[in-house]
Amino acid sequence: MSAEERRESVVRAALTEFARGGYHGTSTEAIARRVGVSQPYLFRLFPSKQAIFAAAAERCVEETWRVFDEASAGLSGEAAAEAMSTAYLGLVENGDQLMMQMQLYVSASAARAAGEDEVGETARLLWEDLFDRVRIRIGGGMKDATQFFAYGMLINTLVALGYPPDHRIWVGFDGCEPPE
Repeated sequence: MSAEERRESVVRAALTEFARGGYHGTSTEAIARRVGVSQPYLFRLFPSKQAIFAAAAERCVEETWRVFDEASAGLSGEAAAEAMSTAYLGLVENGDQLMMQMQLYVSASAARAAGEDEVGETARLLWEDLFDRVRIRIGGGMKDATQFFAYGMLINTLVALGYPPDHRIWVGFDGCEPPE
């Protein structure tokens, strides 16, 4: 494998590990083990744990945008928002994607409280970029974009709480059927 391919493997593994354990609860040893490389090799690819987390966070946000972009291609306004919302519900199956988002928010807050705001700065830049992309796709209104993201945060919360997709709590979402 080339260094770039190995780097890609690290980012994928880091996304999974950080999604499950958070920034402080995830060791670089666990990431290296998941990829099948040594810790020293990991640090040849990335200068620090923070850099690995930033790369995983960026991948998470970019993957979220890719899902939104593909679902809403050629659409605008409410039709785009509905298509993106439906596509976002599809991410429930891959809880790691949504949990990485939650870990990003928690890690930003914890880092700020510890006086280490670099993680928070990265998180805010990534999130603001995603917010603006969605806002533009659905027509530019701040209120509509805010409501869209509130809906997404509810989905993230239900995933974080461990509600399975067939639980009655999901019935309020379009396209979700109540369990029999």
